[in-house]
Amino acid sequence: MRLPVAAWAATRTVLLLCVFKVITVPGPDVTSDVSVIYRGWYEVLRTGVFPPDDVTWQYPPAAALAILSPALLPFLEYPAAFYVLACAVDAVAFGLLLYAGRRTPRGVRRTRCAGAWVWVAGVPLLGPTAYARYDLMVTAVAVAALLALARRPRAAGALAAFGALLKVWPALLLVGTPRGRVTRIVWGTAVAVALLLTAAFAVAMPGALDFLTHQRDRGTEVESVGALVFHVARHFGWDGQVLLNYGSVEFLGPYVDVVSTAAMACTVAAFGWLLWWRTRAVEWTASTAADAAFAAVLLFTVTSRVISPQYMVWLVGLAAVCVTLRTGRQGLPALLVVVATGVTLLEFPLNFGSVVASDALGITLLVVRNGLLVAAAVLACARLWRTTVTEPRRRAAGPAVGDAGDGGGGIDRTASRDRKDGLLAR
Repeated sequence: MRLPVAAWAATRTVLLLCVFKVITVPGPDVTSDVSVIYRGWYEVLRTGVFPPDDVTWQYPPAAALAILSPALLPFLEYPAAFYVLACAVDAVAFGLLLYAGRRTPRGVRRTRCAGAWVWVAGVPLLGPTAYARYDLMVTAVAVAALLALARRPRAAGALAAFGALLKVWPALLLVGTPRGRVTRIVWGTAVAVALLLTAAFAVAMPGALDFLTHQRDRGTEVESVGALVFHVARHFGWDGQVLLNYGSVEFLGPYVDVVSTAAMACTVAAFGWLLWWRTRAVEWTASTAADAAFAAVLLFTVTSRVISPQYMVWLVGLAAVCVTLRTGRQGLPALLVVVATGVTLLEFPLNFGSVVASDALGITLLVVRNGLLVAAAVLACARLWRTTVTEPRRRAAGPAVGDAGDGGGGIDRTASRDRKDGLLAR
């Protein structure tokens, strides 16, 4: 227990030194989003309205709370307060993972630090970007929601809804909840909380829903999987441009709309696969919800028109939860995500100039990082399918699996054991 705590303290000290610019990280200044963009939004939001006619504001209404949070530390300048709060939220997520790792299915106190180590290693591998975006705050909410699901489904639903109103993607946490009463409780609570909070923001702050129309004309962001088409095409005469568009560096020009449409079609297909998996799954364990959320966010990340560096924080957090829970089998995809996070630091900010220029180094880094994410997504989905569909059906069909009188009860024994251990909500 002491070793991961010491490692967390050491790595976070380095991160704070980076964002406070005691240690200089080569490449673009990643802290400018906080000192310029976030602070500008803060000045508008504190007047009680959302940023009017600002297409770079692309976030659900609860994001305003993250941007306004530095007001909790009025004795610090806005950027300093934001970094300190990011570190505090980081510590909370780390503590939750450590605590969850101390609980075994039978209540025996035996520390399992795998998830805590994924968090300890994964967050600093992203470099100062981890503390210079509010995504870490969103991820902490998602981690809390998944860890609460087994014993407090209503709290999990409320947290998932709040997370979705911070940055949409935590809505995917709901895809793997156990069918039946648990799903009714979690989904019902999530919908009620989401509607209540959305209505409150819409009444209290004009422009709360403007974000819905602020991404209609986006291109393909240079770090996305689809962007590799244009990175290579530039070497064969493609005459498009790389421009700052909607707050990110994107490709604009011929055929970009085709690739963007293809990416959205892949996202729809990914959603269809998740629905198909849910209808086919026959067994839920303590880790199924986390495994499904991890697979879902991986799918939506690799099929997105945009893969911003801070997206890796989401995946690190979900990977940490998966390996914390003892029935999960997402160890290898989690490892690939951690490695991909380190490669992300190499491409942004360290070699972002090479990425924008589409030179050999930039393309190589993107191929490696995106290849790792695609591999992680495929493996995560395959393992989710195997543990919830293939293996349970095989056990049910094979009379040699259990006693002749238990009805081929691989599924029944597992469900019974989980209920006995309190891992599935009653």
